[in-house]
Amino acid sequence: MDGLRQLQAMAGVTHTPAYVVDEKKLIENCEILKSVQEHTGCKILLAQKAFSMFRVYPIISQYLAGTTASGLFEAKLGREEFAGEVHVFEPAYKNEDMPEIIETADYIYFNSLRQLEKFGSLCRKAGKNIGLRVNPECSTQDTAIYDPCAIGSRLGVRAEDLKTFPDIDGIHFHTLCEQGADALEITLKAVEEKFGKYLHLCKWVNFGGGHHITKDGYDIPLLEKLIIDFQQKYHVQVYLEPGEAIALNAGYLVTEIMDIVHNGMDILILDASAACHMPDVLEMPYRPPLFESGMPDEKQYTYRLSSCTCLAGDVVGDYSFDNPLHIGDRLCFEDMAIYSMVKNNTFNGMPLPDIGILHSDGSYEVIKHFDYSDFKERLS
Repeated sequence: MDGLRQLQAMAGVTHTPAYVVDEKKLIENCEILKSVQEHTGCKILLAQKAFSMFRVYPIISQYLAGTTASGLFEAKLGREEFAGEVHVFEPAYKNEDMPEIIETADYIYFNSLRQLEKFGSLCRKAGKNIGLRVNPECSTQDTAIYDPCAIGSRLGVRAEDLKTFPDIDGIHFHTLCEQGADALEITLKAVEEKFGKYLHLCKWVNFGGGHHITKDGYDIPLLEKLIIDFQQKYHVQVYLEPGEAIALNAGYLVTEIMDIVHNGMDILILDASAACHMPDVLEMPYRPPLFESGMPDEKQYTYRLSSCTCLAGDVVGDYSFDNPLHIGDRLCFEDMAIYSMVKNNTFNGMPLPDIGILHSDGSYEVIKHFDYSDFKERLS
């Protein structure tokens, strides 16, 4: 990664902690995705569940076909802030939400035949595209919590439960999580094996998300071949809806060292929290990259990075550095645009980080500053 951008982010931030979205890297990612669309004729959507910073939607919408939502609120955000198609999928829809979902979305996906039967005719009368999520029962990963094809999964209709092709326009499957085109190739074979007799009846097929298209080493030629071959074979429009790929490595979390304590090793107390500001660190678990650091004992000085919440396990991890660190120093966590702002919380009354943009010219702009009222208004 370009170390200059991290230095610019740390220098530009006036208040920590702060999420900093790198406009230059965001555009680079979008250009890659636009190229895939141009080479294949597929349409790529922004999965807002990973990245919902709508201030940069005008930039992203120049490259992508639209947004996909996990519910009414995301659908409304996509409609209001992003010029393009609006797709929505929920495992189940509330009766009171459906009228507004129908008004807001262009494509509505159902997770079960029961939900399709309940709401499908309303969507059809409104002229909406109707989709059904299917489960190809083909696991390509080992972490069950992120595997929609795991045994007992609630997501998608199995082939054995689909006796005839229902009144829908297309099918949707989502089986990947931060994976390559090789995993998609395996999944497509399973989809054809289990649902092949229905594919010619579809107008479109959504390959879901989890495609790490903008990651270094991703096999883009294989992805493009898979898309082109599938579209030509079944005469359908293919959609992809990645979240990570749009903002991968396009954001930082700048934090300051508040104190250093010692208990067998030096432990940094940061003003950023794993539990509050980067929940995937504890949930996945996930070790975020940290600018100018190494693995424990790789460099001369090793520290444990922790937070100022009361949670004993609110620890990011152990990192090493070439030089000793001091109270007041700033650190820059990388790849902090995705699944950070959308998942953060105010546990312990922790303030939410600022949200800012590092513009392509190196200038920094604060987009949002949070205060006590943001914490209080989430409560009652």
